[in-house]
Amino acid sequence: MQKATLQALYIPPFKLAAAKNSGGRSDDEAYQRLAWEALKKSINGLINKVNSSNIGNVIPELFAEDLIRGAGLLCRSCLRSQMASPCFTDVFAAVIAVVNSRIPEIGELLLKRIVWQLNKSLRCNDKPRLLALAKFVAHLVNQRVAHHTLALELLHRLLENPSDDGVELAVAFLMECGALLHDLSPRGLAACFDRLRDVLHEGEIDKRVQFLIEGLFAIRKANFRGYPAIRPELDLLEDDQQLTHDVSLDDSGVDPELGRNVFKFDPDYALHESQFEAKKKSILGDQDEEEEEETSTGSESESDESEEEDDLEIKDKTETEAVELRRTIYLTIMNSLRFEELGHKLLSLNIAPGQELEICRMLVEACAQEKTYNRIYGLVAQRLSMIRLAYRANFEKCFAEQYSTSHRLETNKLRNVATLFAHLIATEALPWDVLGYVRLSEEDTNSSSRIFVKYLFQEMSEQLGIRKLNERLTENAAVLGDSIFPKDSTRNARFSINFFTQIGLGGLTEGMREHLKEMERVAKEDREKKLGGSESEVEESSSDDEGRDRKRRRRKSDGRDRKRSRRG
Repeated sequence: MQKATLQALYIPPFKLAAAKNSGGRSDDEAYQRLAWEALKKSINGLINKVNSSNIGNVIPELFAEDLIRGAGLLCRSCLRSQMASPCFTDVFAAVIAVVNSRIPEIGELLLKRIVWQLNKSLRCNDKPRLLALAKFVAHLVNQRVAHHTLALELLHRLLENPSDDGVELAVAFLMECGALLHDLSPRGLAACFDRLRDVLHEGEIDKRVQFLIEGLFAIRKANFRGYPAIRPELDLLEDDQQLTHDVSLDDSGVDPELGRNVFKFDPDYALHESQFEAKKKSILGDQDEEEEEETSTGSESESDESEEEDDLEIKDKTETEAVELRRTIYLTIMNSLRFEELGHKLLSLNIAPGQELEICRMLVEACAQEKTYNRIYGLVAQRLSMIRLAYRANFEKCFAEQYSTSHRLETNKLRNVATLFAHLIATEALPWDVLGYVRLSEEDTNSSSRIFVKYLFQEMSEQLGIRKLNERLTENAAVLGDSIFPKDSTRNARFSINFFTQIGLGGLTEGMREHLKEMERVAKEDREKKLGGSESEVEESSSDDEGRDRKRRRRKSDGRDRKRSRRG
């Protein structure tokens, strides 16, 4: 009756502590059961609250518990928590890696249970459980708790007879531990990707899974960038501290030791407790000495801090002032009807030196957000640039930023931003040498930057006219160099000519066409010189042969004449 009551009754922590302090005997089964329940509750609580930010504090608390007695409880708690929250799998793997470095039997027990559950789930085709277990295996391999051969065995099992679920599991597994396999077993990883390529070419799996495989190949091409084996905050062990267990997926006789999850009476409870206390001291060290040192150093540091409080400078790193300034600028822009009013308000803002760049960026961003280009932004930017040189320099920076990040903008935003800067360049608010940021060649441009340049020059042509635009470009040719009209090779020159011809500004390329003809003529002459040398040698050899033939004919004819004269 007493045993059934103890199993069903909840025991508050303060009553458990009172029972321990009241001199309960350790050889009493009731006392040991109370301690077991408290151990189970403590381990479950620590595992449930651990995350990447507090893992450094939770692990010492975990080592303070009797993990040798509660090894089964720890493994069961980790598996249940990981199944419920797969997003914290790497955190649980990091905890097990640290515990395994001190108590290796826990890491081995957890791997045995995972392998046992994996085989069971593979037979039952339990996809959700398989996904969670495969992710746990991947991170245990990343933490070097399990040998990487276990990962290769699992991949072989999943891809041996490929199905939609099996291939999807393999892709998810490789995303988690592909970076480690790329370093430790490149040949094994290559074999897995060859098998996936064959599966993709066969085309028997679902389209969705085919897209997953293609995405995995793209990740592999980028060397698994964005999918690290271990996050920096979870890399808690040095290489010499890691203990790796070689567990095979084909071990049919794996014993999960489920009996360690339940309470068993221990006749040598006191002896085992003393042994664990000694081991805990060797793991954690003498906490009392550390606390005394901390208190002594803390009192000294408090006195030093009290003296240095007056010298501290408080720096705001939350950028509250910058956010407030952007808000003020945005409201000013939205509440202004005409560009004169907006320019006056912006110039009247109480801003610190160096904050002009924020105004320039906000004007460009507000212009980009409009459905169609609004002239007010170009006129305000023109007025600011002509009044203060600081705005002129900052608009040059904005031009470089917008051109370099043009691939992030939609077509409508590209049109608005390019039209704004075209207005500034055409009105001399920005110098023409800002076009030097544009390198017009096939290698140095992409589709977005070409659209940007197209709208930029078309707008300048509308404002200035193509003849005047051509004159301005010719006048600033020394400043622009080979950026707009590259002359380093015929390929780049031909690309620039074709680009301006396609956007309807072929009149700007007359000089480039003449230069291209000259380059082709020089190249042709060089080829002819090379060919001419070889032809002259052939001609000389042929002339020598003809001279020898003439001499032979003359000799033959002279011989015939002599014979005829003798006969006559």
